[in-house]
Amino acid sequence: MMKLWKRASGALKDRKSLFSIGFSRKTSFRNPDLDSAIIHATSHDDSSVDYHNAHRVYKWIRSSPTNLKPLVHALSSRVNRTRSWIVALKALMLVHGVLCCKVPSIQEIRRLPFDLSDFSDGHSRPSKTWGFNAFIRAYFSFLDQYSFFLSDQIRRRHRKPQTDSVNQELERIQKLQSLLHMLLQIRPMADNMKKTLILEAMDCVVIEIFDVYGRICSAIAKLLIKIHPAAGKAEAVMALKIVKKATSQGEDLALYFEFCKEFGVSNAHEIPKFVKIPEEDIKAIEKVINGVEEEEETKKEEEVEEEKGIILVEGPKLQTIITDKWEVFEDDCLITCKEIKETDLPRNYNVDPSPLPLIVIDEPVYFTHTLPDLITF
Repeated sequence: MMKLWKRASGALKDRKSLFSIGFSRKTSFRNPDLDSAIIHATSHDDSSVDYHNAHRVYKWIRSSPTNLKPLVHALSSRVNRTRSWIVALKALMLVHGVLCCKVPSIQEIRRLPFDLSDFSDGHSRPSKTWGFNAFIRAYFSFLDQYSFFLSDQIRRRHRKPQTDSVNQELERIQKLQSLLHMLLQIRPMADNMKKTLILEAMDCVVIEIFDVYGRICSAIAKLLIKIHPAAGKAEAVMALKIVKKATSQGEDLALYFEFCKEFGVSNAHEIPKFVKIPEEDIKAIEKVINGVEEEEETKKEEEVEEEKGIILVEGPKLQTIITDKWEVFEDDCLITCKEIKETDLPRNYNVDPSPLPLIVIDEPVYFTHTLPDLITF
């Protein structure tokens, strides 16, 4: 009886919101049709997701950058007023899909226009909703950082179209690994969370994990051939940390997918095999680090000898001349790396052919270099 009352109350709230939209005018910050689609896509109904209206929102975002402001205004207004975990989660799934559209106008969003980091459902006792609250907080934390990351990447591409330096690539991989860590925190922890909406959200998360981890692997494949003896110690040390973390995250991913499969997430039926990076690859980077250290030590010794160079001169008397005027000749060393080019191979996630959740990945993940730490089925 209580469940029926909650559903009726939620449906009444949605109708009231739709009714008020009918009296609003279209402005630069409001679009009644877009507002209506958002309300339908973020309804209080926990038994289903309105894919039709969600994709209507995506079409508006793709069609014109002027639709971004009305979207941000409508979503933030909707989320800031709600205390329902259902509405909050649907709003996050909708935002996730908008970010995956990857249109240039997304860079204007930067951080999400609302805050769910301390969300708490106000319609049930905390003992029944703590799992949903934790799920929403974790999902929000990821999307907030992911939005900022995408915005930064789009701005950088527009500002600097040239190839990134090794250090910039290392920093980008570290950010992706941080995002992957946040994704792995999104999981149902309470016994009462096996619901349709949670399963739909987990499908979104699993697809995103494939995408982010695939980008990490692809970036590491390109990176390893650039960490050569001419690379600096700082870059080699950072690369070693990245490779070790990739190995550790591969183990975490295997456990996460096992959990998802047992929970019933459809996109996790095929558990990928995460292969560890061989020791020889790790030792190769360590060798670069040690080589740099040895070179630095040798240079220090040479500098000391230059300062205290002693020359014995044969003459009437044996004389000792101390000089600091040594000439040091160094051979120029030029090392070039052949860049790996990305091919146009399609991505295959082996997911169920039924309608995907609310997110659509526009950019495929490319694997063009044999690297141990890749996803294999």
